[in-house]
Amino acid sequence: MTGKAYVVGVGMTRFEKPETRDWQYWDMVKEAGTAALADAGVPYARVEQAAVGYCFQASTAGQRAVYELGLSGIPVYNLNNNCATGSTALMTARQFVEGGIADCVLAVGFEKMSRGALGGGSGAGDFKTSPVARHYGIMAAGHGFEASPPTAQIFGNAAREHMERYGTTEAQLAAVGAKNHRHSADNPNAQFQDVYTVEEILAAKTVHRPLTKLQCSPTSDGAAAAVVVSERFVDEHGLRDRAVEIAGQAMTTDTEESFASGSCIDAVGRPMSRAAARQAFERAGLGIEDVDVVELHDCFSINELLTYEALGMCEEGASGKLVESGATTYGGRWVVNPSGGLISKGHPLGATGLAQAAELVWQLRGEAGPRQVTGARVGLAHNIGLGGAAVVTLLRKA
Repeated sequence: MTGKAYVVGVGMTRFEKPETRDWQYWDMVKEAGTAALADAGVPYARVEQAAVGYCFQASTAGQRAVYELGLSGIPVYNLNNNCATGSTALMTARQFVEGGIADCVLAVGFEKMSRGALGGGSGAGDFKTSPVARHYGIMAAGHGFEASPPTAQIFGNAAREHMERYGTTEAQLAAVGAKNHRHSADNPNAQFQDVYTVEEILAAKTVHRPLTKLQCSPTSDGAAAAVVVSERFVDEHGLRDRAVEIAGQAMTTDTEESFASGSCIDAVGRPMSRAAARQAFERAGLGIEDVDVVELHDCFSINELLTYEALGMCEEGASGKLVESGATTYGGRWVVNPSGGLISKGHPLGATGLAQAAELVWQLRGEAGPRQVTGARVGLAHNIGLGGAAVVTLLRKA
């Protein structure tokens, strides 16, 4: 990998509650893909490869989706990496470009989901065949298995462990939800724009103690896309003012550390997030002190706190105090999830990682409107999926 890769165009649909709009997944991709190409000023005919991510459609759904953009015969790669699928598509596009395989690649992620909690969608319900059986086995051994959605259950148990180990409070967990709901009020693409107090979030329906409904990401429909190109393509097409460099990126999967402790904190991904962050920072020649704005995987409020620690934003166990201090919102050291995050923007699994990238591109170009983080120059995206995959991406204005 010797070349550089740049994002020159991004687009996304509004994230919607399932069955709100009468649309199919290819309609979503047409909307998001067309917006990304228009943002870049690049016609679909110039795209040489397409990396398409989704979790809940059949094989070759990626082809069906991008056929709405054009029938040019290019290779289409179908990707599925649980909740990290969108960033996996972005990483695939980057590798094609950095490796000199293509000068212009379209990365797309989409999901058309069902209403209700995400229960066994990742195979959680069948311990014999589930790809996450080992993760849920860790949970069951330490906490038993209760009658609540499995994904909420394993993260809720990680929250219980964090509270017992470090003194984290329910109010600190709720502060994550309050912050992200407040941020989404300025995001027209977010599934929700309602603002809640910490007290209202604590009083909401419990999904799995201590997590209430307003601390959990919803099921969502939607798509997002990014146009990734080489430096040569940037210069030949005069795109320097649009270009955002992928300065560093890394994907990690579970290691022995994920399971050795028997802790849900480790099983849900803090070790692999820490490793991905370390590798991404090293490749970019940057540190967390250089980052201005962060889009991270707050599938549940506890995961935002765990990710603060994994990224080096605070010492292990200090994340509750960090969010409580205001350090991760406007006026603080970093602005985390200005889009509203997964909790309030929504979480169509295949689209999430690319929606994070879109938000950061807008922030680094100064195009985020009322959400704009003043003077943002470096952005970090963190996307994680149980099973497992963690992707950390550092973006820098060219």
